[in-house]
Order: sequence, then structure tokens, then C-alpha cells
Amino acid sequence: MQLKFGFLAVALVVTISGCANNDAILKKQTETDARLEMLLQGNAAVNARLAELSRDVNDLQAQVKTNSTSIEELKPAVKKIRDAIDSISRQKSPETASNPVPRIEVVNREPTPANKDTRIQNEYMKAFALFSANKYDGAVEAFSSFMKRYPESEYAGNAQYWIGECHYSQQDFPRAVTAFNRVISAYPKGGKVPDAMLKLGFSYISMNDQAKAKVALQNLIDKYPNSQAAIKAKERLSHF
Repeated sequence: MQLKFGFLAVALVVTISGCANNDAILKKQTETDARLEMLLQGNAAVNARLAELSRDVNDLQAQVKTNSTSIEELKPAVKKIRDAIDSISRQKSPETASNPVPRIEVVNREPTPANKDTRIQNEYMKAFALFSANKYDGAVEAFSSFMKRYPESEYAGNAQYWIGECHYSQQDFPRAVTAFNRVISAYPKGGKVPDAMLKLGFSYISMNDQAKAKVALQNLIDKYPNSQAAIKAKERLSHF
């Protein structure tokens, strides 16, 4: 009898350890995804700045042609713009991209261009920076505010997804379920839908609702069979 209880105790410890390891892996994956998105959005901001500087160069060249402005008078301005382009290009080198510090600077920088798309992107990145710093309550508020101001933005679906991740990271799984379901229903063509379906299944697992978890994960596999999220869903289903 004691031997039987011993085996049960060992099995329980292994199960608990396995769950803890799964949670750690999921958290690490989420952090990796967050850093990747921050890098991609940071590069997008740099590209927007480069495009703006290129337009400035074109405007100056047009001014030379139309107004017969002295080339000598324009040389200092052209040199200043090209120096700025060279500086930004150096920021996009692999060495800089692997360093998190410049990305944080990009996130927290006030939007200098007057371009509306750039302002929208900067606001999104400020909210994303709060999530990356584990300031989940602030991130939820910032993402929610972003979605109210820019409901048609291409980042709106992503913002809704990261609201779900905030709740998931705080182990508020019912609210995470609501947030992830909204990604699926309100932004069906968004790039975060497969990830939202995956995390919806994981949220149900954490709520000990195995039946709904299986349905959510299987729906993901059926609808997005070639996605990375589907691969993770198949792996998780194999443990049921």
C-alpha cells in the first residue's frame, strides 16, 4: 500500500513539474514573439523615416530644376539629409538590430514626422513597450485607448491580441478568453488570428475546461494547418 502511494506521489510531482515547465516555455515563447514584433515595428519606423528623407532629397532636386536654384546654396541641405540617411541606415545593421537598447529608444521616441501613419505606429509601439516591460495593466489601458482612437488601423487586431496576452500573463484566463475570442471574431483576416486561437485553447486548459480546449485547438489546426500555431496545437493535443 505504501509502495502504491509512493508511485502516486512521484507521478503527481512529475505532472506538476511538467505543467510548470510548459508554463515556462509558453512564457518564454510569448516574450520571444513580443521582442520579434518590437523589432519588426522598429524597423518599420526606420523605413518610414528613410522614406521621408528620400522625399526631402527629391523635393530639393525638383527645386533645382524648377527654380534654377544655385547648386552651391543647396549643397549644405543635401549633405545634412544624406548624413541623416547614413545614420539611420547604420541603425539597421545586424549588430544594432540584435541590441535591445536602440529598439527601446525607437519605441519611446516622440513621433517627429507629421505623417499620420507614423504617429499611429508610434502610439502602438508605446503601448507595446509597456507590455514588453511587464506593465500589463498599463499596456491594457494603452492598447484599449489605441483601438478606440484608431479602430481601422492595421495594428488594431494586434493590439487586441496583446490585450489577451496581458490577461493571460496575469493568469486572468476568463478575460484572456474574451480578448482572444474578439481577435478571432472582429479581425478574422488579421495576422494574429492563429496565435489567438492557440492561446484561446491554452486559456481553456488553464481553466481546466478540456473539452473547449480541444475544440479551440482543433479549429486552429483545421483552419490554419500550415501555421506555426497549428504545429504547437498538434503537439499540445497529443498530451490529452
